[in-house]
Amino acid sequence: RDRRRHLDSQSDDSDADLSDADSELDSCLASDDSAILDRAMEVLHCRCMEGFGQWCVYVSKGGFSMPSTVEKEVLIAYAEAVTKNQGRNIARLFAECLLLRTLESIGEQLICCPERLAFIYYKIVTEADGLPMPEEAVGPSKYQIDYEDLQDGLAQMQHHSNPYILKKMQDGTWARGLNFDDINESGIQCREKIAKTYNEPASWHVVIDAVLCYRVPIMMKIWTMMIAFYLYLGSALGTDITTMNNGLWYWPMWIRLNFIQWSAMIDASAWIGIEVLYVVYFTWQRLPSIGYRSPGLPSCIHTLEHVLNFAFSCAGLYWVFLNRDFAQKPALCAQTDLDQCVDPRSTLKTLPKVLAPSLGYWAARVIVFILMNRRRFPIFILGSSGTPRFREGKLQQDAIVNAIWALMLGSCIAAEVFFIYPSVRGMDLNSLCGYQSGANLYGLPPTMGKCSGEDRKFTFDCVSCVSSVGCAQLLVFLTCMVDIYFVFYVFSAIVGSIMGQKRFLNDLKNTSVPIDLRPGAGREARLFEEVFGPEWQRVWCAMIKHLLDESYLSPKQAEGLAAAARCTLDSLSVVASKDAKREKPINLKKFNIIAGERIAFFFHSLKAIKSPSGPARGSKFLTDTDALTGKSFDLGSVPTLTMIIPAYNETVIPSSAFLRDGALREDATNQNPDGQVGVGDPTLPPVGDGVNSNLAFIVSQFPDEWIYLAEMLHQKGMTEDPSSHRLYKRFMIQALTSEVEDEVRIWAMLRTQSVGRTVVGALQYGNALAALPAIRQYYAQRPEKRIPEDHMEVILCHQTYGNTDGDPENDKAVRMLLSRNANSSVFLVFDLTPTSGVQVKNLVDEFLTKNGGYGVGAFKYASVKCRWNPTHQDVEVVAVLPRKFPLRLGSGDCKTQGKACNQLNGLRFATGHYCQALDCNMGVFIGEGFKVPYVLRTFMPMDRKNRTAPKCRYLGFREYIFTGREGTVGKCHASAEWTFGTIYQRFLSGMGTRMHYGHPDFVDGFWVRNRGGMSKSSPVVNLSEDIFAGYNVRMREENSPHVDCLEFEKGRESTFNSASNFFSKISGGSIAVIRSRDNHLLCERIGLAHGWSFYFTSVAFYLSNLFIDMSIYLYVLLFIAFTLADIDLAKLHELGSTFQTEWVMSMGMFSLFPQLLEMVLEFGAMRAFREVLGMLPAATFFFIFQNKNIASALRNGIATGIAKYFFTGRPMANQHQTWRDIYVTYWKSHYKPAFSLMTAYIIYQVLVHQTFQGALPMVLVVISFSSWLVTPIIFSPFPRWPLIEQDIREFSAFLNGTAGKEEEELPEVVKRGSSGKVRTLWECGLANEISTFLDSTLWLCVMTVVLRVIGVCFMMLIIPAEILDFLWIFILVWSINLVLIRLYLISGQNNLLLHGQTVVWLLCVPLGQLVLGSRAVSPTVITRLPELVIAFTIFAYFLGLAKDTVLTLNKVLLDLRVMAGGSKTIAERHHNQFVRKCFLYFQVHQFDMAEAYFIIIANTAVSLILMLVDRLFFNVHTWWLLNREMGRTAFDGQYLAKSPPQIESDQLRDGTSIGTNSELGLEDSFQHTPTQAGHNNHHMSATPRPLLQNRH
Repeated sequence: RDRRRHLDSQSDDSDADLSDADSELDSCLASDDSAILDRAMEVLHCRCMEGFGQWCVYVSKGGFSMPSTVEKEVLIAYAEAVTKNQGRNIARLFAECLLLRTLESIGEQLICCPERLAFIYYKIVTEADGLPMPEEAVGPSKYQIDYEDLQDGLAQMQHHSNPYILKKMQDGTWARGLNFDDINESGIQCREKIAKTYNEPASWHVVIDAVLCYRVPIMMKIWTMMIAFYLYLGSALGTDITTMNNGLWYWPMWIRLNFIQWSAMIDASAWIGIEVLYVVYFTWQRLPSIGYRSPGLPSCIHTLEHVLNFAFSCAGLYWVFLNRDFAQKPALCAQTDLDQCVDPRSTLKTLPKVLAPSLGYWAARVIVFILMNRRRFPIFILGSSGTPRFREGKLQQDAIVNAIWALMLGSCIAAEVFFIYPSVRGMDLNSLCGYQSGANLYGLPPTMGKCSGEDRKFTFDCVSCVSSVGCAQLLVFLTCMVDIYFVFYVFSAIVGSIMGQKRFLNDLKNTSVPIDLRPGAGREARLFEEVFGPEWQRVWCAMIKHLLDESYLSPKQAEGLAAAARCTLDSLSVVASKDAKREKPINLKKFNIIAGERIAFFFHSLKAIKSPSGPARGSKFLTDTDALTGKSFDLGSVPTLTMIIPAYNETVIPSSAFLRDGALREDATNQNPDGQVGVGDPTLPPVGDGVNSNLAFIVSQFPDEWIYLAEMLHQKGMTEDPSSHRLYKRFMIQALTSEVEDEVRIWAMLRTQSVGRTVVGALQYGNALAALPAIRQYYAQRPEKRIPEDHMEVILCHQTYGNTDGDPENDKAVRMLLSRNANSSVFLVFDLTPTSGVQVKNLVDEFLTKNGGYGVGAFKYASVKCRWNPTHQDVEVVAVLPRKFPLRLGSGDCKTQGKACNQLNGLRFATGHYCQALDCNMGVFIGEGFKVPYVLRTFMPMDRKNRTAPKCRYLGFREYIFTGREGTVGKCHASAEWTFGTIYQRFLSGMGTRMHYGHPDFVDGFWVRNRGGMSKSSPVVNLSEDIFAGYNVRMREENSPHVDCLEFEKGRESTFNSASNFFSKISGGSIAVIRSRDNHLLCERIGLAHGWSFYFTSVAFYLSNLFIDMSIYLYVLLFIAFTLADIDLAKLHELGSTFQTEWVMSMGMFSLFPQLLEMVLEFGAMRAFREVLGMLPAATFFFIFQNKNIASALRNGIATGIAKYFFTGRPMANQHQTWRDIYVTYWKSHYKPAFSLMTAYIIYQVLVHQTFQGALPMVLVVISFSSWLVTPIIFSPFPRWPLIEQDIREFSAFLNGTAGKEEEELPEVVKRGSSGKVRTLWECGLANEISTFLDSTLWLCVMTVVLRVIGVCFMMLIIPAEILDFLWIFILVWSINLVLIRLYLISGQNNLLLHGQTVVWLLCVPLGQLVLGSRAVSPTVITRLPELVIAFTIFAYFLGLAKDTVLTLNKVLLDLRVMAGGSKTIAERHHNQFVRKCFLYFQVHQFDMAEAYFIIIANTAVSLILMLVDRLFFNVHTWWLLNREMGRTAFDGQYLAKSPPQIESDQLRDGTSIGTNSELGLEDSFQHTPTQAGHNNHHMSATPRPLLQNRH
């Protein structure tokens, strides 16, 4: 760049051609002067080898723990050979890079283990002649690679990859499963052989991990609660005796003085427990690595710190306890602090003596805490040699982060003092219950109550009172623990908005702001020219043509937009328009909303690009050299980019059959895997909504764009008329030509979540580059190359292409996609396996034979790179990389992460200096493609002299969630995702802890090759694979910033079930994150304030939702305890507790703040409030349900230790959700918890009405369990009677089906249960029971039984004996049912006997008279209903305890049998048979059936109500859930079946031309005169041209 400026400054003519400069550079390189080439190779060598260099630096500092397999002096010399390579032989530098690249290629998945590769590299070069420095003689070198040594560990992973269980390995030893972290750490520890280096925590151990990992924020939060409570004790907001006359905050008395002392003792006790747990647990985890050195292993200093903290905590506890001075506050001191109410300890003489031990402890604790949890540098092995300990601006950022967290914690203190603690006013054990134990500790005067006296502590009155106080205080504790979560939302909104304002985001997408493109006069025209150079109209024309080709503009609109910038669209050249009258400002509100917002965002983001605070921070933007069409623009400033698109078996291009399907009733039912109606098991999801065709629904979402397509096809001569309705009808009856039908499929592809949409979007960057004059000039001299393959490439990694397990339709679609883009830089990479088809095997074999290689039979697996050959009209192989192992290692649920492995498959062939991974549901506007070169300069600003150290490794940017237009579910999900991708990530970036959360982040290509890939893929642990790439960057002290001047499009789940599966997946992945060693390492070494930031970066969202979910149950139990303790609402009112009134305003409302403020910033206040408030009812139900989904997934992950992947499928918003699928998805996560909460609520209501106390309605509780039960039906489209009747019939068959009931079918039941393809209710429940006791550890089963026993003991104390007497009734009923079950099993499973058990349960009232006599119904049954309900609930609990106890004992016998050498298969078979019997005898299946029948009744009732609403109120539910077009269709009609789109019908009725409401405002938009309105489209081509025309 500097060279170009120098040459330009020496030129006399400012417009001189650059050909002289180019020729000078060419002659320079052609001559002996090769300094430029040498320097380039030195830079590339540093970039390629930086990982190896930093490994050498780390290992060389091993000291006494230096491994015997390496030499310190050699390591230091190697590190210098990498970092100080100036003057070294250039050919040798190339050879060293080539060796590393070879290891990365043939090492297969070992690229995920960069430190292991570094150790292998060290051994190879050491066996050769090392890395010679400049003064050493350099000759030829021979590098020998030991293939078995290189791939050591992969075979072990293939054999056993479950890190939680022991399994016999190939060498006869028993070991836990390996993962890539073990292999990598073996490289750090320089082990010759791969070994397990870390014990991953299984099952409930993750709770210990969470406490130890996040002990810093946990303890700091508890400290803020203590500070808040201390302030509350003098606030007068509680009872007089508690919160008045306790002295000033700096001169405490009475209760405050006591609190300072006992809080110090509690804190010391907590730290003693934490340190003991930490040492024991951490020693167990790191036991396999004891004696080695690697980051995270306890060093001597680290161990000494924890030992000293333990000793200090013990000494502090002893000192404070020994010098304690507690006093009880007299009762009369509630009103005065004079005379005898002056605390004798608070005098000037005695107060220092009393406070000295406690304050001394607290002062020392703060110092120790800060020292122990200071930031450690580096957290892991450094990213590059140029990483300073304190980067430029790092100290300032740390100061800002500390200040923000101080404000947030201060806000929590204020909220707790003024709002949370007053809710338990007067609710302490002494004041409310008379429980005097510990009264001296707290300082309250003794009172008489239900617990006064030692003989009353275990009475019913005392236990119920203590329980109510305990529940209230626990509820307050949980609320205080999560209040920081809501405060964080508020601060992220405020700070993120301020940051957005500084990034020029005001009115970013406000389409009401006019765009003035008059050359030389318009504001946007001047900005356009400053950023893109003098040929900016070329960029504008390319943008307009792209919007036209994708049917976001009509031909007429495209003409007007081009004319507004004084150009035409007839060619790539810009022709000045002579019609200056049309050069008027553009009103974007008159256009399609997507087109308008795209253009608005493009222009507003240009301000940020040219700003000093933009992508190339610190660099001044110079148009001549920096602009893409600048007169001194150098093509070398465009970084090379590889865009990788991993795909498995997702839809590439919607097939014609799929688009025509969907309207039949059978399309709305579960499908058979083989596609044959009535054959096989219907376990696949529906293919439509049962009312409209899939194409009709897509059209209803985008009616104006469908009309544009019809107009464009007609204008090009591809159809006979421009009618969109006739185009649809002819497509449905297959009357279109194949070319037009393909255009319709492509149009649909660009509006659905398809692989093709992503590929086409990625190619827009290439199209943008191809429009630049410099690029066209470059490739004009290289006709053999495709434009612009030297500067960008798109790699479609299709995992199942050509495979027998794949979809042949997808294979055809891939070839169609490649053929339509044959002249673009797009490649196909697929996985060659033994199950690949004959065609692809022959293709690869032909390539190998032609190039003199081995045939396909010489290897089992291979990665194959292909491109389209226009001559042969087929794909041709470009490269083949044989592999020894499959793409995914492991077996069953413990295989390596699929998407990460597929990304790696494409990364092997990537050539770009920067990479980007795109999910296969994305898209790109070409206008954003033009900005990519500018944004990539963030990595390496053009004026940066040191080209070896990028400023960042990952670069995040905005995402536009295009599925926000696909119905209410899509909008709810899109709003949350959009908020996270904008204001939330902006805030995290400012806090310095933004991670890589997914695609489409840019990443340094050198980094991903020598630092572990684009994401981690270890089984089980790395389910959320993307965030670990961010962990990797942060651990190595590198940056991952976020910019707002670029935006790609992304889809999210738009059906309710798929959205739920998505939340389940990421929630289960968060539990796996806590188990990872990366999480441990970051938590240990990241520091105090950044520790808080990291907590919210990682798992705070999920854990907070879990706590909130727990609080709902606790809230109901609290009022049950209140009722049993005879504490009614009047009593609560008398105490002054806020529990007396219902909490109508949920704290969850705070989560709307970020979305609201970001929308105000970008769209304006009116639209922001309209959209946020308009979506509030739907969002409330949606997120109440999804928050429960998150909590259930967390609990399941904690219990089983397995993070399961949920395939969402990303179906369209209109897909019918069968009741069977709804039940299978939610029966365990939502329905059972809903029944539990509803039962607790009913118990509370019957207790209150029996005691004639005032009942709290508990609206939020009712909304919660009601939402869990009926929300899936509310969000189901088209409540029509034929579909309701069909669902009732099929769900009934599911409930009463007999599949899987035979004993010999147990293996099939287990298999179907693990895959989620159960056929009946029996299989659903039984598979869950079997997996619960097989997947759970024995310790978890034992702990479950112990906790249930504790619960039984508590119930026996708190429940009156009069209620417990009713248990005998249900024991008698159960005994009768046992006989019926036995008869059911021996009679061939007669359904009458099974359903007869329900009748027996209904006879509990008359049978009760046999057990309890007249007492069971006296005075009436209604009077005794509370006892019956509560007794039945307790009985069900006891029955569950009995079942768990029996099955746990059976699991013990199973484990003992296996340990004794018995067959595990036989043992598990016998265990499953026993579970099957318990499944019936303990009434599990019977209770499941009762709940399922309740669900079918609820579903029917809600569906009928929605059907009536649609029928009576003009399809209001359909309009609300889907869109306006569907809502305006007749209740019994099909969209587009008889009439055109509603927009087109409106225009025809008004007498306007066929067009859209966007078209109607076109003249106003450009202020056309009548003459101009009749202007012919002479510049538009009349020849047919496909939407994705091949570029020449």
